[in-house]
Amino acid sequence: MRERYGDDILTHSEFDPDLWMKVGSSGGPDKNRVYGPSNTTADNLRSTRSVSTVGSSQSISSSQSKEFVALQQHTAQLTDKYNHLSAEYAQLKTSHAQQRAESEQIKASQAQQKVEYEQQKTAYEQLREMVMNMTNSGTCAPNPFWPYNHQPPPPGSPPPPPAPPLY
Repeated sequence: MRERYGDDILTHSEFDPDLWMKVGSSGGPDKNRVYGPSNTTADNLRSTRSVSTVGSSQSISSSQSKEFVALQQHTAQLTDKYNHLSAEYAQLKTSHAQQRAESEQIKASQAQQKVEYEQQKTAYEQLREMVMNMTNSGTCAPNPFWPYNHQPPPPGSPPPPPAPPLY
């Protein structure tokens, strides 16, 4: 007992099944004198090993009790930390899903804008081609602000009049 628990008797365990097993199975001459009556055998000690000593406060030494309390506190801290991290992970997962959905919406919007741009570009090209055909065929009315009927001005001619203001 002193080798395991030290010289202070208050720190000794009331019942240490490992020590009982060690002494009971050693077969030494002092086993009956130190640990009990002569009918105590290793088989009897093995059967008592299954008895829990944690439930009885008398069987737990003060150092074991302190260790037990410390382990309970550490387990509680780890459980709290795990619960906090689990909640944080769930929030991050939700946030990531929202960002992914927003990203997909932006991609869809960009694709729609690209389609609209291509349609407007095609319409502009068609309109431009119509105007150019009308201008070249002479079916377009003369522009009063460019009196030279779509031709460059002759050398030495006055510049065209300014366009009226747009209101």
